[in-house]
Order: sequence, then structure tokens, then C-alpha cells
Amino acid sequence: MKKRKLTSKRVNSWFHKSFQKEFVMMEYSLAISMIVKEVHAKTILSKSKVHDYTINLYIGCEHACTYCYARFMKRFTGHREEWGEFVDVKINAPGLLQHEIRKKRIGRVWISGLGDPYQPLEKEYESMRRCLEILSRHGWPVTIQTKSPLVFRDIELLRKFNGLEVTFSIATADEKIRQLFEPNSPPLKERNETLERLHSQGIRTSAMIAPLLPNAEGLVEQLKGKVDHVLIDRMNYHYADWVYRKYKLEYAMTEDFFTQKKVELANAFEKEGIPCQLLF
Repeated sequence: MKKRKLTSKRVNSWFHKSFQKEFVMMEYSLAISMIVKEVHAKTILSKSKVHDYTINLYIGCEHACTYCYARFMKRFTGHREEWGEFVDVKINAPGLLQHEIRKKRIGRVWISGLGDPYQPLEKEYESMRRCLEILSRHGWPVTIQTKSPLVFRDIELLRKFNGLEVTFSIATADEKIRQLFEPNSPPLKERNETLERLHSQGIRTSAMIAPLLPNAEGLVEQLKGKVDHVLIDRMNYHYADWVYRKYKLEYAMTEDFFTQKKVELANAFEKEGIPCQLLF
């Protein structure tokens, strides 16, 4: 097990230099301290209630979203750091996957539920890219869930798949609201632009509007022509209650708010011909 402490800047923007075929990180905030621990996992391809299988390459997430349900993992990992200040990297994940995939019945793989597979550390470790290469060779369908434009780094690999979908988590259309609840995540404009680029390349795309935050109505216009369908879910956990209280947004925690907004959004997406799945 290798452990190190990084003092770095949060990665905000990724853009593509087509003539160099590389991605460049743009830094946007003050230096922070991050504990990165390299660990060896015992297994990597796990059964899932969302799809057939799930792969979690990283435990912890640099995006540090205030509402993230995966915070519960701290009970099992022993981390004392705040959520967003540690990441465990499963450095043997590609090797494990190569071994396990031969023994499993083919099924859809969700990547991932406990940390963004394209968080900034992926640029260094490339665990996601190597696992996608393995899944592609074996013909497995994959659903990628991310907030990061870094996913477009692997566009040539993504195009090789049959049955691949990229889902972007976008909970609001308001950048100010995004900054309150997801202070270290990529800006909304970059997510929308990446969805558009992926969609134009023939990649099946979707948006997960979850948890449903204030000012999500604008997503109907922002996502038009960029996604094949959307999913909507409410706030199901209480980790971000303090954010609602601090910024006087308690109205957006109520049953009335979630019920009203899901109906409004579903109707608006239907008018635009965008299929919408309500998860509550």
C-alpha cells in the first residue's frame, strides 16, 4: 500500500487540442490537501442493483459534492479526512478485471457509484481507460456516469463499443447553485459542451438530474439536442442539509418542491421529445 499527500489545485476545465491530441488541465482554485492512497483490491467486478455489475476504481472523490451518498464509505475505510480530501486508488483494478471478466456471465457494467471514474486523478492513473479497453475487447455493454469532461479523452475507445452510454450528472441549470452544492466539480457549461460533443460523435448520452436542486428548469433548453433521454431523482440523503439552511434554500427540501418540479420537468422534456424517467 502506497500513501502520499498531494497539495494541488482543483481541476476545473479540460479542453482538447486537436492538433496535439492531448488534454490540458486548467486550474481554478486555491491549493488543497489531498490524501491519495494506492491500494490493492480483492475484487473489482461486483453485482449491482442499478445494472448487472458495477466497477468502482476509486474510493473517495475529488469533486467533494456536499450531498454525495458515497460518504457512507468512510464507515468502512477508516478515513478521518473530510469527504473530498482523500481518494483510494485501486491500482490493480485492470489486472483484476482481466481475470474476473473471463469467469462472469456478460452483463451491463455501471462505472461508477462510489467516485467519479473521470475525477482528476484519472489523468495520472488511467485506470478507467485500461478497464474500458478490457471491456471493449470482451464486448461488454457499459454505462459511464460522470461529471467530468475528461471522458472525451477516450472518445476513440468509446466509439468501439456496442451498447455504451455516457450519463452526465447535472442537478441544476444554475451555476451559482452548482457552486454551493458541488464546489469542486466541473462547471455546468463544460458538462453540457461535452455531452454535445459525445452526442455528435454518435455516442448514446443521457443526463441524470439528481439530486433535483433549485433552478433545474433551464436544463430542458440546455440539454436539447445533446441527450437521448434524462432521469430525474430527488434528494434522498441529508448530508447537504446544512447547505440548504445556510443559503436559505429550505423550500427546495420539501415534498411539494420535488413533486411540483418533477412534473414540470417531465412535461417540458416530453414537449421537446426527450424521454424522461422519473425515479421517485
